Order: sequence, then structure tokens, then C-alpha cells
Amino acid sequence: MAGLVAGARARELGAEVVVHEKGPRPGGSMALSSCFVWRYREWERFRAECAAGEPALQRAVWEGLDDALAWLERLGAPVVKRETGNPLTTGIRFDPQGLTETLARRVGDLRLGEPLTEIPDGVAVLLATGGFQGDVELVRRFVTPEAANLVLRANPWSSGDGLRLAREAGARESAGLDEFYGRNLAAAPQISADAFVSLAQVYARHARVENLNGEPYEARTWSEIDVVQWTARQPGARARYVVPDDVLAERVRERTVADVIETARAAGAPVEHGGGVTVVEVIAGITTTLGGIAIDERGRAADGVWAAGADAGGISTGGWSSALASALVFGLRAAEDAVGPRKF
Repeated sequence: MAGLVAGARARELGAEVVVHEKGPRPGGSMALSSCFVWRYREWERFRAECAAGEPALQRAVWEGLDDALAWLERLGAPVVKRETGNPLTTGIRFDPQGLTETLARRVGDLRLGEPLTEIPDGVAVLLATGGFQGDVELVRRFVTPEAANLVLRANPWSSGDGLRLAREAGARESAGLDEFYGRNLAAAPQISADAFVSLAQVYARHARVENLNGEPYEARTWSEIDVVQWTARQPGARARYVVPDDVLAERVRERTVADVIETARAAGAPVEHGGGVTVVEVIAGITTTLGGIAIDERGRAADGVWAAGADAGGISTGGWSSALASALVFGLRAAEDAVGPRKF
């Protein structure tokens, strides 16, 4: 998201742009997501949910998202929904493939399968490589000793290239390197990329959560980000949800808890029912790291180097806010700052 947005905006402002894409296709992990781009309705709620984050960066996202969404719509990005289904948040859901194609058409020189391996001299560089969740050793170092057992709920080529290049350029690391966003997934024998959304088990607040040794955990956040981070640090990165029958009709967006559990059962995950409860085994899936490169309000990380998207840390620290929202806003900000006075 961030790299495509920055490339499209910089070209719109008259700059020559080259987008180096490590993967075989554009869109990164955005193309695998449900593509909700949202912010908290209330600024105070944003700060309460992500209290350890940098207020100036958070304010930039919170104040800038509505205009940024309007910019995407002017480009022709296809809208699926104009609400999030959560009274705490506001935003838009885009079609991920359509959004990717809309942006990719506008970036100019898009070089697939050609990662940036060093910072070139004399040009502005935006690092938007998608975080480091694809590198097991970095995840083990910063996040959890169970790194090898996590399901990579993202593209495999977001493996810390931006963090390494930024360090070489003199940038600092942000807070929150031990934090990540993800979902507990039904522990099916095989989990393909097209099941990353459908197999997410997002009803921990209605269940008793425990690891496979029976040690309990109580969900603390509406987003359940704390639950997946806890699960990721348990033996095998696994846990169980013990779900009483009387909550099976509760809604989880468009589905009920019962519907979500049935999806898990159909995929072959361990699901057992008896004694008035259903027990579902889950495994932690890592979608994106939340810590990374420290940036300022313009997205600057070092002289001539900007960072955005999951490469930039300090926004969701301590909780969770929309990664696509920060990628969009700081992709635009970084491009505008890098292009400078040639704005129209």
C-alpha cells in the first residue's frame, strides 16, 4: 500500500518514479487482506487504544485519513463498503485486487522481482518493504522464541529489507519491535493464502482462552491483538478457545460465532463439542510487525530516506490501529515531502 501510494502520488506531482518490488506481483500483504482502511472515530479512543505510540504520528493519520481516502476514490479505487461494522471506527473497505491495480497503473516504472539492495546516492528513497514478519530469525529475535511455529499470514518477501537499509542509512529503530498484528487462526492442517481471512477466529471475548497446558488468558482488547500476541508466545504458538453454547449466535461482523467455528471444522481444525461447550484449537498467525523504523511527521527516517507502511513504527504501539490507514497517509506525506516545492 505505502509504496504504491507514494509512487502514484510522486508521479502525480511530476516526479520520475521507479518502484522496486521484491515480490512477483504488486500489492504486498494488502492484496491478501480484507482491505478495510479505517481510523478511530474519536481521537481520545485512538490514544487510549495505542497509548505507547507517538502522538504526532497518530494525529497525522487520524486527521489525514479522510482526505487520503477521497484521493483514492478520485483515482478510481473500487469501494466495497463505506462502513466498518464497528461503532468505534470509521472507514472504507476497498476491493484489494482493484485497489492494487488502480495504484499500480499510476506508479510508472514498476519493476517486479527487483528488490532494492542498497540506498542509491542522489535520489529520494521511500522504504515500504512491508515489515519483517517474513524473516523467522528477526521475529525470533524481537517477538517470540516460537517464531518458527507461527503461520505467516502475509506475503513471504516482507522480510526486513527496509529495516536493514534504514539502519545502514543512519535511521533509528522505533519502539514496539516486539509487537505485531495478526489473528489466531483455526489450526487446520493446511492454511492457504485465500483462507487467511475466513479462518481467523475472532471471538476470544466470548470464549475462555487457554494454552494447550490449560493455562488461561483473559482477552483485554476489542481487536484481540493481545490474544494473538499471547498465543504466539505459548508452546507451539497454539491455544484453545472454549466456547459456551449460549454465545454461538453472537455476531462477528457478517458471521456468527457458530459460522466461524463451522469454517474451522470444515477446514479440518481440531473442533470438539460436548458438555455445553465447543473447543477449538487455534494457532497464531502473524500479519505484520508493528515496530520498525522511527520516522517524523513527514515520514523522514534519515537524510534522503523516508519510510512508510509496516516499515515505519511508532503508530500502533501498545495496541492496534489500521496498518493500511497509516500506509496510505504516510505514503502520501512521504511522497509530497520528497517531491518538495513541485507540488500543485
